[in-house]
Amino acid sequence: MFVTATEFKTNLGKYLEMARKQDIFITKNGKNIARLTSPTVNKLAVLDSLVGIVPADDVTDDETIREERLARQ
Repeated sequence: MFVTATEFKTNLGKYLEMARKQDIFITKNGKNIARLTSPTVNKLAVLDSLVGIVPADDVTDDETIREERLARQ
C-alpha cells in the first residue's frame, strides 16, 4: 500500500495496524521515502519457499522479469 507522508502522520495508528499484514510505502512529493514492514514476517523464509517454482526449462531473460515486476507495481 502506498500512502503520503501527511496521510501517514495523520492516521499513524491505522497504518501501524495495517503494517501487521502488509508493507506500507510512505511517499513524499510522489517519491518513495520509507517502507514500514512487519517484524514478524520472515521475508527470507518466504523467498526460500519460492525458490524452484519457475521450471528450469522456462527461458526467461532478466529484462522480461524486470518488465513483469514493474508492471505489478
